[in-house]
Amino acid sequence: MVKIIINKKEVSVPENITIMEAAKRVGTLIPHLCYLKEINEIGACRVCVVEIEGKDKLITACNNVVEEGMVIHTNSTKVRKVRRTNIELILSQHDCHCATCVRSGNCKLQEIANNLGILEIPYDKEVTTLPWNKEFPLIRDSGKCIKCMRCIQVCDKIQEMNVWDISYTGSRTTVDVSYNRKIENSDCTLCGQCITHCPVGALRERDDTSKAYDAIANKDKITVVQVAPAIRAAWGEMLGLKREEATMKRLVSALRKIGFDYIFDTNFSADLTIMEEASEFLERLKKKEKNSFPMFTSCCPGWIRFVKSQYPELVPHLSTAKSPQQMFGAVAKSYYAQILGASPEQIYSISIMPCVAKKAECEIETMKDAGAGQDVDLVLTTREVVRMIKAENIVPSILEEEEFDTPLGVGSGAGVIFGTTGGVMEAALRSAYYFVVGENPKPDAFSEIRGEEGIRETEFEIEGTTVKTAVVTGLANAREVMERIKSKKASYDFVEVMACPGGCVGGGGQPIQDGMELAKERANQLYHLDKINEIRFSHENPSIIQLYQDYLDKPLSHKAHQLLHTDHFAWEMPPTMKGARNLKW
Repeated sequence: MVKIIINKKEVSVPENITIMEAAKRVGTLIPHLCYLKEINEIGACRVCVVEIEGKDKLITACNNVVEEGMVIHTNSTKVRKVRRTNIELILSQHDCHCATCVRSGNCKLQEIANNLGILEIPYDKEVTTLPWNKEFPLIRDSGKCIKCMRCIQVCDKIQEMNVWDISYTGSRTTVDVSYNRKIENSDCTLCGQCITHCPVGALRERDDTSKAYDAIANKDKITVVQVAPAIRAAWGEMLGLKREEATMKRLVSALRKIGFDYIFDTNFSADLTIMEEASEFLERLKKKEKNSFPMFTSCCPGWIRFVKSQYPELVPHLSTAKSPQQMFGAVAKSYYAQILGASPEQIYSISIMPCVAKKAECEIETMKDAGAGQDVDLVLTTREVVRMIKAENIVPSILEEEEFDTPLGVGSGAGVIFGTTGGVMEAALRSAYYFVVGENPKPDAFSEIRGEEGIRETEFEIEGTTVKTAVVTGLANAREVMERIKSKKASYDFVEVMACPGGCVGGGGQPIQDGMELAKERANQLYHLDKINEIRFSHENPSIIQLYQDYLDKPLSHKAHQLLHTDHFAWEMPPTMKGARNLKW
């Protein structure tokens, strides 16, 4: 421990912690823009400057450690003046049209400027504007970029994709797509982690809410909405709701008030995915020497984009099962249209997802097996649907709770945990065990899979067969596991990969709370919902049983293959820039 004085208060703090961390421990929050612990500690914004007695120059608190006897002033006259000037300079290069920015009210620059009482900018405005493809699911507004470099560091260190880089020099320095590419020609996986870690509105998802309103207003369309598992753990955060207030049933009620016709649960199609994927795994296992092993899960579109661009030789390892989103769309425009007595063309299928990559997934040319255009017509992120709730002036906390519609609104606890890392694997093994043994395992028999580690390896015995599994979260970890598989340094039977750290609960379309990683807290809520669900196994979902009896026959049937499986080779990702990573510029 070292003794220091912070704002006239003597305290003891651990050695080698930063001034920012030390101040936080004694109740002083030092404002900052670029800082992300252990990811971006570069002091670029110069907003976190503090004054140290005995030193002429101010130093940054985010990357300077405490020293014995250090006397620190976090808000002296000199600090306040310099901090204000630095913010004013940043604002002079920032598009300050806050009223038309999706991050207004949740913007660190706006918050700090307001706290400092900045009412006008004394410098000439010099805002950089670069062209961008507005049809791409991820939107970058260069005029709002504050050059904090967070997106570069997150993409490099957490995902190892190197999509972003510094562009131009001097006062013209900005951030752009690396290697002078257009974003649509890059190997961006659309994980959206750059969006959720951006402190301002420079990065966002493409807003598709107007298309949703158009569909609601179209009397010739029947709007069918599916809500992903991870949404229930996060949607209330943007509305100031406590987790016990932000129930799934209140969200259903809010969606009906917006005007959607039928509200269903993606947990239903998560269960359907398990029926197909677990069955496919067992079929591959029977003829292991003839099939590509390990088998990879195929639920996460960011992961699919990653493996197709970075490891195309490993694409045959992917399960052919579609994601729950795409299975739902195909079933909604076929089976459910038949139940309604409507034509598939009348169904307008909308997904509410925690994910930006889902917007690209639904647009893949081959994802239209129901024969009525794209199986999923539109994807809205959690953030978009909450903006719709706000736009409709709905107060969810006082809404009566309402149930999902049937039959596509019934889901098991196994379907719920799809929203967290390891959930797909655990759900699949629960049902695979039943398919082999003929009786259910204990619901939590495979809970060893759970955890926060980026790579978790486990082995399970099912009727004398050892199943080696790996659960991977984050694309840097995925790259490590792919290299192990390629070099034969590791041998697995079944591998689950989620592009976003923590899984879908930490997805790029989820609510943004700057500086806070909420994936673990959200995941715990999903595990609780699994535990209290009357149905813990996908194969026991009565609506899934009915679907097979009435329409699909059995898992892996001809009809199931037609609607629920896909050819991963039928579409292309842009050529990889993997070779360029090693170039010395």
